[in-house]
Order: sequence, then C-alpha cells, then structure tokens
Amino acid sequence: MKTAMNQGLTIAVLGATGMVGSRVTDEASARGHQVIALSRKPAGDKPGNSNVTPLAVDTNNSHALREALAGSDSHGAADAVVLTVRTMPVDEEFLVGTTRKVLDFAARLGIRVLVVGGAGALRSPDDRNLLVADNPAYVPAEIKAVAAAGVAQLRTCQSHADADCVYLSPPALLEPGVRTGRYRRGTDTLLLGADGRSWISAEDLAVAVLDELETPGPDHLITVVHHGERPSA
Repeated sequence: MKTAMNQGLTIAVLGATGMVGSRVTDEASARGHQVIALSRKPAGDKPGNSNVTPLAVDTNNSHALREALAGSDSHGAADAVVLTVRTMPVDEEFLVGTTRKVLDFAARLGIRVLVVGGAGALRSPDDRNLLVADNPAYVPAEIKAVAAAGVAQLRTCQSHADADCVYLSPPALLEPGVRTGRYRRGTDTLLLGADGRSWISAEDLAVAVLDELETPGPDHLITVVHHGERPSA
C-alpha cells in the first residue's frame, strides 16, 4: 500500500538539467528533500544549496546508473527516481530502453519511479476512444513521432510487472513559466483549463511531481492542467 513519503526523501532526477528536470530539482530542494541530480553534463552546485548532489551519469552506462540509484559515499540510496529524459530529434528506441532500464533497477532496489511522459498517451477529451497521439487537433504530423514515443514509453511502464511506477502526462502544451502552485489533476484523459486550453508551466508540473512523490495516489497514469486561465505573455 502506498503511504505518504513527505519526510526527508532522497530523490534521483534523471535528466536534471532539462526543462522539467531542472524545475523538479529546484522544487524538491526547496521542500527540503535531498536530490541526486543526474545528467550527462551536470550543472555545478548552487551556492549554499547542500540539498543537491549533481552527478554525471550516461544512461547507456548501466553500472553507473545503478550505482547512482543505489547510493555511494557521496549520497544515500534514492527513495524515488523521476525520469524526465527526452531526445531531439526523437529516439523512441533510446527512450523505451532507458525507461525499461530504470524500471528494472528501481524494482530490484525497491525504489518508486515517476516518469514524466507525453500527452500523446492520454485519451482525447471529446473522444475517449481516440488517443491524443492520433488526434490531429492536438498532434500535428510533424510531432506525431514524438507523441508515438510517449505512448510506447507508457506501454513499457504498464508492461513492467515488478515496478512501482506512475506515469505523469503533461497537458498538450508544457512550457517554462511561473510557479503558481495551482493545478487540476486527472487520470487517463487530456484535461482542458477554464479557458479551454490544455496547458501548464514546467514550474507547476514540478509542483505536481513533488506532490505525487510526497503523497502517492492510487493511479498509475495521471495528468494535470493549469488551474485557471493561462497568464498573459
């Protein structure tokens, strides 16, 4: 049974220098958690921030990845891992392989996994039989491969029998913005905001990630959307 884990977590963030990963790192650190910030080219320590340990880890190096999650002299073992890895141009084989590898290691180590995936894996709000990935209203042809990779990533999570995993799909638009701390949560269907748009800032997505890690819900597929109208540029 999942229980609240809001006291002193050690959270490994894979893809910690990316748009989502960097904000998850900042949000987790601000809440007082220890963060193992994993990336190929890690950012340096932030002055005065002892909560973040940057580590250079290439996901192709299975031994280094496992050791980073299991703990070492520089940091303790992870209680949870947040996978925020993306590739441009899209590389579905790499994304699925990395996800499976993280799930395998985490299952053996007893670590919970939160995968920040894509909106394409969700059902369309006006037709639950149509995935967002197959809906041209949300996914134009030029990004269909990106959406398809997200669907394959979700299927990888769902087919892993031993992993304690939740897949978080952002709404249709995810971009840098401001942290409001306000969002609405759903499960397998794309959410629309009060203004009819499916949008959230990367900062508020990070809030949702930490809320889920601190107080796990019962669902293995969740999504969020900004609560209220999208702020003007």
